[in-house]
Order: sequence, then C-alpha cells, then structure tokens
Amino acid sequence: MLKVRVIPTLLWKQFGLVKGVGFDSWRRVGPVLPAIKVYNQREVDELILVDILAHANGDEPDAGSIDDFGQDCFVPLTVGGGITRIDQVQRLLRAGADKVSINTAAYADPGLVGAVARRHGSQCVVASIDVRQAGPGHWRCHSHAGRRDTGRHVRDWARELEDRGAGEILLTAIERDGTLQGYDLGLIAHVAAAVKIPVIASGGAGCYRHMVDAVLQGGASAVAAASMFHYTEQTPAGAKLAMQAAGIPVRAPFVAASRTAVAA
Repeated sequence: MLKVRVIPTLLWKQFGLVKGVGFDSWRRVGPVLPAIKVYNQREVDELILVDILAHANGDEPDAGSIDDFGQDCFVPLTVGGGITRIDQVQRLLRAGADKVSINTAAYADPGLVGAVARRHGSQCVVASIDVRQAGPGHWRCHSHAGRRDTGRHVRDWARELEDRGAGEILLTAIERDGTLQGYDLGLIAHVAAAVKIPVIASGGAGCYRHMVDAVLQGGASAVAAASMFHYTEQTPAGAKLAMQAAGIPVRAPFVAASRTAVAA
C-alpha cells in the first residue's frame, strides 16, 4: 500500500479563503498566502487550491497569483477553478502549480482530460467529482460548484475519467461538506472499488477517526479536509500520527521522526 497523503483544501474566493457548509462558502477564513505559509510548517503532503468563482464568472485562471503563491509553497500544489483549455493548464504549471484539478469543464469537453494527460502526464490531472446522493447506493455528479445535476452516475463518470487519462480523483460529498460529521464512506468505497487510480476523500472530515475510516473502510488513497483544520485544534501532523497508530502507512510526521532519532 502506498503512503496515504493528508491534503488541506483551500477555497479561494476573490481576495481570500472561505468556507461554509454544503458548498455555501460564505465564511471568511483569511488571506491565501499566510495559510500556505502555515501549512508549509504543518506536515502536509500536498495542498489543493480551488478558485470557486472562476467557473461562474468565466474568468481566466489567475496564473499571476499562483506564481506569487508558488514562491512560498514548498509542497506539491494542485490548482483548480475555471480551467477550460490546455493553454491555461500550461500557464498554471509554469506559474508553479504541480497539478491541475478539472471539474465542470470535463462534462462539456471530456477530451480536455485526455489532452492534458497526453501533454503533461496523467500525474498532472486531478479529476474533481462533486456528488449528491440520489438514493441508496446511488450518487449523481454535479457541476458548477455543485449547482447543476449532470445526470451522470459517479461510478460511470469516474471510470470514464480514468479511461481518459486522469491520474487521481478528488471525490467530494456535497451534503457532507463543512459538517465535520465524517466522510461518506459508502461513496468512497463505491468509487474506489470501480477505479484503479487513487481516490482522495473529501467532504465532512471532523476528526482523525474519520480519516482513518476513509482509508480502512472506504479505500481512499488520500484524505482532504478544510473545516477540520481551519476551525479545530486538530492538525495534519496529528492526522498522520492517528493513521500511523491504525497501521496506515504515511510519511512520518516530523515530531514522530524526531522522537525516533532521539530514541536511537
């Protein structure tokens, strides 16, 4: 089993970060750059930064800001929001992004995923899927920040994105977003069993146990969280220690590595 990653999610709206519940992101969290600097020191494996308004306004992805953020980001950075063309991807990668997250545009132009994968490699493409439960064992994909029902079943769409070249899937349960009540384990297991690429669990993490369950019960390869890290005392390093204690392979947090070195 590969090492499981802990990934904070940063939702970028105009001039700063926001968070809310069920994709209603109204509560201000703070500026982007200070958050990135803090997470550099908090044992994170990667960061995901998503512009949640770009799709609605038709704005070009802000490669200039990504260039600024990238100067102070020392972990792999995934950037999403408003990506509709491969030239935008190229600008973001040159600016400092390591991966791009594609969501709404893939429904209108599924070939975009394959085009990016062929040009830059599958490892560069994070296919983001936002879903709502439509019935027992049935989840439907939603685009435009969760506002439009695409009519697609999550399992079928995940398989298509994998076939087109996506390197991993960022899977978010819209109803769980920001609730701190736990991931939708049934959803995660449903998708993880259908594809061979890594699935990043997102939406609902509120404690370390939720992350452990997402991996051991859901089959997630990584865990993403926002509110848990913004509004509680829990940390990425603590999440890694909890997963390590549960027998899940993670990149050893600095505090644990230091203790081992002292003991030796």
